[in-house]
Amino acid sequence: MDSTALAYNCPNCGAQLYYNADKQKLCCEFCLSEFTESEILETDAKARAEQQELDSKEYCEHMNEYECPNCGGQFACEENTVSGVCVYCYSPVILKGKLSGQMKPDKIVPFKYGKEEAANKFLEFARKRWFVPKEFKSKLHADKITGTYFPFWVTDADTNSSLEADATKVRVWRSGNTEYRETSKYKVERGGYIHFEDIVSSAISSEDKDMLEGILPYPSSALEDFSMPYLSGFTSKKRDINREALSNEVKTRMVGYAETLLRNTIYGYATVSKNKLNVNVSASHWDYSLMPVWMLNYNTKKKTYKYAMNGFTGKIYGELPVSVNRLILAFSGVFASVFAIVAAIGGMFW
Repeated sequence: MDSTALAYNCPNCGAQLYYNADKQKLCCEFCLSEFTESEILETDAKARAEQQELDSKEYCEHMNEYECPNCGGQFACEENTVSGVCVYCYSPVILKGKLSGQMKPDKIVPFKYGKEEAANKFLEFARKRWFVPKEFKSKLHADKITGTYFPFWVTDADTNSSLEADATKVRVWRSGNTEYRETSKYKVERGGYIHFEDIVSSAISSEDKDMLEGILPYPSSALEDFSMPYLSGFTSKKRDINREALSNEVKTRMVGYAETLLRNTIYGYATVSKNKLNVNVSASHWDYSLMPVWMLNYNTKKKTYKYAMNGFTGKIYGELPVSVNRLILAFSGVFASVFAIVAAIGGMFW
């Protein structure tokens, strides 16, 4: 007997459907669509759910899971990849076994920069910073850079959006010594179809949020259909956020974008104040995607500093350690120079 539990997705937007006992229907919390069981069976939702389950199992069978005993970090790599250290703290890692519960990615952005190029870009970046420790910008440290795929959700959506606003126009004129001011009030309405393309959201918890936001964006044109060979030689972070958990965040971003777009069509008024905004999602599509990042850490007793580079565009995010000895040396030099100038000026008046 097959005990696999299938998750049916909404035919309109692709989000997961939930059974509502009160309505006796399968409901989508994202686009608010509702379906009876017979309506779902008439679509290919069941076939797609079954195929997704098979793809996920096949993907997991070719992936190994690792856990760092030092920092607890978990990541995965395809079975032929040999990974001896944690991509975060460089501690030896422990093989846990085959990956489980991980849906196969839909899309991937392959690495464009190789390891040698990534290490050289790091050295170029680090050697311009005089106050960082000497060992931080050494070739030995740069060679520890590792390539990791990070998980993201990429969302496309179709919306019907409308904006109602109160606006005013002011006319001022003079007659003799008297100034007159006339304020006309208007009710302004704007609306239409807005398509959102490639809204990118991190699919892991907030521990790396600043780092990931620092190296975005990835060009949409770089997305490829997922293929296992792209993972060879690299590790990948496990996603721990499903798309349902992100639906409100993504909807909030769409609302903000829609308001800006519609508001920019209103001009010629003295004042404009929003009264009502509606953004109704008619359809959406979510792709679980992997994006490439070159990472390098620098550990001190107090903190771990993270350096990251977008593996496709080369954009850099870096937290820089500061060498106290170099700072003291620098300020000593400044103090000596100032003292010499003051002494010289003083000598002129003595």
